[in-house]
Amino acid sequence: MNPHLWIAFAAASLVMGLIPGPGVMSIVGYALGSGRRTALASVAGMALGNVTAMSLSVAGVGALLAASALAFSILKWIGALYLIGLGVAAIVRSDASAKGEAVAAISPGAAFFSNIAVGTFHPKTIIFFVAFAPQFISSQGDYAVQAAILVATFGLVVGATDTLYALAGGHASRLLKRPGTTCWSKRVGGGVLIAAGVATAAAHKG
Repeated sequence: MNPHLWIAFAAASLVMGLIPGPGVMSIVGYALGSGRRTALASVAGMALGNVTAMSLSVAGVGALLAASALAFSILKWIGALYLIGLGVAAIVRSDASAKGEAVAAISPGAAFFSNIAVGTFHPKTIIFFVAFAPQFISSQGDYAVQAAILVATFGLVVGATDTLYALAGGHASRLLKRPGTTCWSKRVGGGVLIAAGVATAAAHKG
C-alpha cells in the first residue's frame, strides 16, 4: 500500500475519531454513569463493532445501505432505540439510588456487548467507509489487503481517541461521585446515552 495514502488515511481517521458522535456519546455516558472500567470495556466493544461495520462495508453491504432507504432506516432505528433504552434504564436506576435502594452499575461486560451492537448497527459508519476508503486504495495494489489495512488503521486510531474520551469521562465520574452527586452522575450518563440515540435517529444517508 502507498505509504503516503496510508498516512493521509490515518490522519483523516484521527480527525473523525476526535469529532464527538453517537459512539463517543455512548462511551462518555457509560463513564459518567458507571465509571472508567465500564467505559473502557465499552470502548473495546465499540472498536469491535466498528471493525465489523467497516468489514461489512468493504464486503458490499455499505453499497446496499447507500442504495436502500429502508435498509438504512432499519439499522438506524435499531441503534437509536437501543441507546435510548439504555439511557432510560440508567435514569431509572438513578431514581432508585436516590431513594436509597441498592442499585448495581452497568457491568463492563454488558457495556462491551452493548457497544458491539452500537458500532455494528451504525449505518453512517458503514456508508462513510464505502464512500471514503476507496480514495485511499491504489488500483495497482491488492484490494483485499489494502482494505484490511484501512479497516485495522481506522479501528486502532478511533479506538485510541475513544479511550481518551473514556478516561476523561471516568475522571469526571470520580469528581461527581462526591456525597449527594452520585445519582446525578447516573442521570447525566443516562441523558448522554439518550442524546446519542437521538443523534443516531437524526442521521441521514447524505
